[in-house]
Amino acid sequence: MSDNLHALEAWAGALLAKLQPAQRRAINHKVAIDLRRSQAQRIKAQQGPDGAPYTARKKRKEFKEKNGRIKRQKAAMFNKIRTAEYLKVHADPSQLTVGFVGKVMSIARVHHEGLTENVTKRGPKYSYPARPLLGLNEADRTLIRASLLHHMEQF
Repeated sequence: MSDNLHALEAWAGALLAKLQPAQRRAINHKVAIDLRRSQAQRIKAQQGPDGAPYTARKKRKEFKEKNGRIKRQKAAMFNKIRTAEYLKVHADPSQLTVGFVGKVMSIARVHHEGLTENVTKRGPKYSYPARPLLGLNEADRTLIRASLLHHMEQF
């Protein structure tokens, strides 16, 4: 996987080297937006970068006893953090990044890596299963290539 990423970087670097820094930053920003959209769609589909579905939420009996909690329990995970408000892009002439910001970054890290965290500030600890939120797969690499070529045509 790392070799493919280095090959993509070398291929894209040769194309981008012919452009001015402002043009490279603009293209990187457009490609990053396309990549963010792809990552958000995958999170919405509740799948990791390898296509495996996320581990299901823990079933709790007490949710059935309280009114209104069943609907929220069945909602998809990570609805808010996959929005553009929290899933940010940053582009400069040499690189582009897609990632989470603020407090959401620590929440995403806990779920992405499957760490143990306090449920509430002074509450019990819970060991969350690993649910990889961000990552590149072959479809994302193809998307980056296609997006890069598409946006290069404009310059």
